[in-house]
Amino acid sequence: MLAVVKKRRTNKRLFEVKGNIPENVIDFLKDNYGSSFEVIDEDDMVDIFETEWFKKVNKSVTPGESLRIYRQNIGLNQSELGKRLGNYSKQHISDMEHSRRSISKETAKKLSVLFNIPVERFL
Repeated sequence: MLAVVKKRRTNKRLFEVKGNIPENVIDFLKDNYGSSFEVIDEDDMVDIFETEWFKKVNKSVTPGESLRIYRQNIGLNQSELGKRLGNYSKQHISDMEHSRRSISKETAKKLSVLFNIPVERFL
């Protein structure tokens, strides 16, 4: 079971609780978070990485598009990402995202560590 509390307006998850959740905890979360609270049965969940749709889409995503998606997922703008990578300019990040500049192996390694994903996503 997965219990999720989302932020209003953005639906971004504030926190989630996984496992065998006692009823009194679920009742507490419902009382305090109302419609922002949701219980999801994990048996109904699908590993998206195993779906045919993902495999098809994944083949067409460029390294730059992956960079943009992962950057946005953790809430960084291009300038902030540039600083974390070692003083890259906003334009440099933009050029990588739009495939006007390739992502070097060194930069791909840094991105891999930052986003905690395989380096191959950026090469």
